[in-house]
Amino acid sequence: MSHSEHWAKPFPFLSPEAIAQMEMLPPLYEEWNAQINVISRKDQEGIWERHILHSLCLGGIMPHRPGLHVLDIGTGGGFPGIPLAIAFPSIHFTLADSIGKKIKVVQAIVDALGLKNVTAVHERAERLKGPFDVVVTRAVAPAATLRSWVRHSWTKNPNAALYALKGGDLSEELKGMKAKLFPLSDILEGEFYTTKYVVRIPAK
Repeated sequence: MSHSEHWAKPFPFLSPEAIAQMEMLPPLYEEWNAQINVISRKDQEGIWERHILHSLCLGGIMPHRPGLHVLDIGTGGGFPGIPLAIAFPSIHFTLADSIGKKIKVVQAIVDALGLKNVTAVHERAERLKGPFDVVVTRAVAPAATLRSWVRHSWTKNPNAALYALKGGDLSEELKGMKAKLFPLSDILEGEFYTTKYVVRIPAK
């Protein structure tokens, strides 16, 4: 079994083109990380597990109808947005971060891969007006804060929702919210994923 068949198995939505582009990410990040430190050395070594596959867990859970507009809040070096944009070329992704050097790296990687469905924005989440059908994010802030940042950014889509990659005991954080948890251990094996979830929080 080749490496790609092995890691791509839990993600049946990936095309052969997407798999090939995904495999270009580690060397691209290594090159950029040497110039501008966007992910830690430990994370660079574990880039598949901690970043690429972790991001792709959203792919089977979030809607992916062509033409949707997705916002990635606090994208950092481009996660989860870049792997998702590779996976779903017919969806438009806006990747936002308040740190300029991170967006510089995101833009460089988007350009290197020739991704036409990504807009990289140096901006705080609460200043983005949208409209967005889906918001994705990874452990950037508590759920209530995330929701307040994007409360004016939603489309009229009745299924509009926030999908956050989070970990640990979330009972206190999600109290009183109509949140649904999807355990990542249902998708991927390994200790890293045992206490991690995709949390879906409806826009309304």
